[in-house]
Amino acid sequence: MNSSNKKRRLNVDKIMENAEQAASVFKQMDQDRTDRIVKAAYEAGFKHRIVLAKFAHRETGLGKWEDKVIKNIIATQFVYEDIKNLKTVGTLSEDEENGIVEIAQPIGPIFAITPITNPTSTVLFKILIALKTRNPIIIRPHGSAKKSSIEAARLCYEAALDMGAPKHCIQWIRHSTQEQTLECMGHTKTALILATGSVGLVRAAYSSGNPAIGVGPGNVPVYIGKSADIPFAVEQIYMSKTFDNGTVCASEQAVIVRRCIATNVINEFERQKAYFLSKPEIKRLETAAFNKTLKVMNTEVIGQPATVIAMMANIDVPPDTMLLIAKLEEVGIQSPISLEILAPILAFYIVDDFAQAIEKCREINVHGGLGHTASIFSKDDEKINYFASIMNAGRILVNTPASQGAMGGTYNTLPPSLTLACGSGGKNITTDNISAKHLLSIQRIARRHVNKYIDNLDRKIHLDESIDAGSLEKI
Repeated sequence: MNSSNKKRRLNVDKIMENAEQAASVFKQMDQDRTDRIVKAAYEAGFKHRIVLAKFAHRETGLGKWEDKVIKNIIATQFVYEDIKNLKTVGTLSEDEENGIVEIAQPIGPIFAITPITNPTSTVLFKILIALKTRNPIIIRPHGSAKKSSIEAARLCYEAALDMGAPKHCIQWIRHSTQEQTLECMGHTKTALILATGSVGLVRAAYSSGNPAIGVGPGNVPVYIGKSADIPFAVEQIYMSKTFDNGTVCASEQAVIVRRCIATNVINEFERQKAYFLSKPEIKRLETAAFNKTLKVMNTEVIGQPATVIAMMANIDVPPDTMLLIAKLEEVGIQSPISLEILAPILAFYIVDDFAQAIEKCREINVHGGLGHTASIFSKDDEKINYFASIMNAGRILVNTPASQGAMGGTYNTLPPSLTLACGSGGKNITTDNISAKHLLSIQRIARRHVNKYIDNLDRKIHLDESIDAGSLEKI
């Protein structure tokens, strides 16, 4: 091993040793001290919500700082209000009748990967749920968002220390190579990986040998049904897809409408400053927005305004254009705007009937969004329930802006979260909005309580070979 590799190895080991020491101290803390630490970190993040949003916008060049403020509010105030009364220390429940006691234990050091799209809000969120469960956390920020991400972590750390949190309960990796990241993921002292980032990073987390909670990509279809309030539906989709210029993975990617209402929907989108592309313009946008070779969106368009993206694609649009919409027929790599693009770009499909609409939504869901989110605007409960039964999505959002709705705590009562799991469809362990409860190890004391079937077991009957229906000779 050369000296540079040795130094890198020692640095990673030191980070994990610090985390393990913090975990040992944290485990001794009671609920009251834990809650005071969490409150201090929340207040620090919330107090600096605007400066952190502006910092993230300036560093990454993505989205809108005003919307990043909203994300920071969700990640601090909304998350704090959701978890502040959650019991995370000591006895959670006692079942005297069955002799079971459940006790909350921390899981240990958490290695957290955070993205460029939501750099400060994801850091604030993951820190709060880690502190609430007495788990030290190591932040590995995206390389293009490390300054703002680290500043968010620093503010929370200093506030937590002032309230008696253990030293090194929050750490961050200022300069992280891919090799170093993989080493942290697979380190023997890492208890859990919380991975929010590229598909490659999430897959690496699941391949690390350590427990991981990762999130899959979103390719969110939204169906506007015949019974929907069309102006309201379009307004909600517009509000979601332009939120932080489409950087939320749960933002709508494709609108599906029946032919009988298509004209009204198109007119409403145009009234709200959407621009419908011609076929030649769609081709130019495909080249600007998507890399067909790598099968991923081009990073240059992520979180950019519609007018800037149009300029990249050499498309002339009105200066007040807020959304670019492409009428498509196919779904898949041959029609790349049908895939996930985190920008104010929407695919648009016109179908003949409800059955075709559901099939088109399912097709979009399969191409890059399994397990994540699907959206429907309708007043027909029967159709809403059928839509939910067909879609492979952890979140079925009804009459709700998908970006804000999927994150929870705004237009529904889902737990507010910046980590949206996708279940088996997205190769995740759960479909939940990840929160503090997922970072607890539940210990169970099981007192002797003889099962009635064991107590009544008649060994003579159960071991009587003469009444066995089969025999080894037949196998």
